[in-house]
Amino acid sequence: MEYVVLVILITLVEYVVFGILVGRARAKYNCPAPAVSGDPIFERYYRVHINTSEQLLIFIPAIVIYGQYGNPIIAAAVGLVFPASRIIYLRTYLADPAKRGVGFLPGFLAIAYLLGGGLVEVFSSIP
Repeated sequence: MEYVVLVILITLVEYVVFGILVGRARAKYNCPAPAVSGDPIFERYYRVHINTSEQLLIFIPAIVIYGQYGNPIIAAAVGLVFPASRIIYLRTYLADPAKRGVGFLPGFLAIAYLLGGGLVEVFSSIP
């Protein structure tokens, strides 16, 4: 499970970095808190951060469950796809929001695998 925990920590550090980027974008694009709209570029940074938080609510339990009941090495390997895909998501969303699917899809598929795999593994462990 150490590898699973490491992937979760990497993902949480990435989330903190995304929050820092939102703070910098607030200053650069003159969008003081508590405003969540204004400059379109600021809004893109904000949406990446918020969308990542929405995904984390599913990702973290899914990787823990699959890592505990399935295979922690596979869970960690598949789990690494999520933070990697979020970097692609950030870059594509900032460049052109219409192309954000390139970064969204791999992370979504990783979550789906972990969630589905966890469900199968938990059911198969019930006596």
